[in-house]
This record gives sequence, structure tokens and C-alpha cells, in this order.
Amino acid sequence: MTARLALITGASRGLGAAMAEQLAARGWHVVAVARTVGGLEELDDRVKTLKLPGAGGLTLAPMDVTNDDAMRHLCLSIHQRWSRLNLWIHTAIHAAPLAPAGSLDVKDWDKSIATNVRATGTLIPMIEPLLRAGDGTAMFFDDPRAGEKFFGAYGATKAAQIALARSWAAENANIGPQVRIETPAPMPTATRARFFPGEDRARLIHPQDEAARLINLL
Repeated sequence: MTARLALITGASRGLGAAMAEQLAARGWHVVAVARTVGGLEELDDRVKTLKLPGAGGLTLAPMDVTNDDAMRHLCLSIHQRWSRLNLWIHTAIHAAPLAPAGSLDVKDWDKSIATNVRATGTLIPMIEPLLRAGDGTAMFFDDPRAGEKFFGAYGATKAAQIALARSWAAENANIGPQVRIETPAPMPTATRARFFPGEDRARLIHPQDEAARLINLL
């Protein structure tokens, strides 16, 4: 297969799904990872309905990014089938409910750390060799909420994720892979709806439009 190859972790909805659609429409083959099987199947249906000349395709991988064995097996499978990656887009996130720091739910805190921080640190060593083999790029998305009231679990773990990505970017500035950190425009995603339930969503940027903008930066 000569098509450019992208791995999207967190591809079943929101920005991740939109970027998967945009890349497939541009001829990429996308390995789409998410826990929600139904969301992945809906993504696959939308890509198939594009029926664009030269469109790429999807490989659906219903997996949890916090499952080390599953992600290790996936990376090995990518290596055995394609031997490289040209792009990794990491959108998997756990958006814990807003709560005062003094009332954090332990289960939400643990899940925030596992998904937003630990999984990122586990995935980078697995994916880095594939990106190097494909002269590839990794893309992360900042959402600077650290220090804002009620955003304790999300803000702290998202900041830790981006700090890790920045270190990786600095370490690989001269040798690759390239690591990009972008701050998307506000979009009417499920994550944002949890944080701003009364917001006028008509004023927000559609995920497809934002995905197109971000892909054009590559």
C-alpha cells in the first residue's frame, strides 16, 4: 500500500472523527482507534458515503488507549503490515466532570491520569519508531485549563500531557519525528458540552472545518 498512513487515537467522535474523515477524503489510509465500536462504525459509514475519486479508507481498531497490551499489539500489527506511520493524531481524552478540587471523585481522577497522562507516555515509545520509519509527524491538541476553578482533574492532566509532548518535541527537533502542538478553535463537541452546557453552540466552529484547517498545517 502506497497511501499515506495515519493513526488517530480517539477517532470515534469530535475532532478525531472529523480529522479521520478529512484525511480519508484526501487519500490517506486511517487506522481509527476508539473504545466505542458504534462510533467507529458510524465513522466508517460516513467515509464510505463520500465515494470520492482517490479517497482512502479506514482500519477500525476498537481499543482502549489505556490497555497497554492492546496498543502494543496494534503498533506491532502496523509495523508488520505497513512498516511505518506518516501521522499520529492523539485526541483521546477523559473529560472529568467539573468539580471543586476538594471534592474530586477518585475514580474520575484515576481515569483522567490513566487516559490523559499515562496512556500518552506509554504510546509515545511505541509509536515513535513507526513515525521515524515514515518520516512522520505527531499532533497533539492543547486546551489550557490548568488553574481554572473546577477544572482540576481535566486541567491538571491535560497540562501534564502537553508538557510531555513539548519535551518530546524538543528532544526530536533535529532528528524527528516532528511533534506539533495546536490549540483548536472552540467546537461543539461532547467534551465541550460537558464543560459549557448552556453555551450557544451555533457560534462554535464545526469540527470538519477545524479539522481541515489543522490538516492544512501539516
